[in-house]
Amino acid sequence: MAQHLALLSLLVRDYDEALAFYVGKMGFDLVEDSELGAGKRWVVVSPGPGGSRFLLAKAADEHQVAMIGGQGGGRVWLFLHTDDFEGDHARLSAAGVTFLEEPRHEAYGSVAVFEDLYGNRWDLLQPRGKA
Repeated sequence: MAQHLALLSLLVRDYDEALAFYVGKMGFDLVEDSELGAGKRWVVVSPGPGGSRFLLAKAADEHQVAMIGGQGGGRVWLFLHTDDFEGDHARLSAAGVTFLEEPRHEAYGSVAVFEDLYGNRWDLLQPRGKA
């Protein structure tokens, strides 16, 4: 039996503001947005074919609200691979995505850390040899 990680739940404050960022600024695809009743929605976005998808999960209580933007404990915990580092860096920067550092070229590839609208840290990464 083959297994793969299908969805990663990402806590958000509001579905629509999260969609404005991940779809509007990041350029992710909206895969599904279904009403579940009682103010809940099943909202799935994807950076593109072949990768993991994100379930944008609206925080439901005070504990979850406190965890928004801190699911990685302040570390980079999401890694967005690209085959066009310079183009994606320029596009994301122009869209208003906040990069926390200048691009670096390391032995493993080109990388720059950015934050999403909630403060989650991501690596934009083009692994070496993936041009």
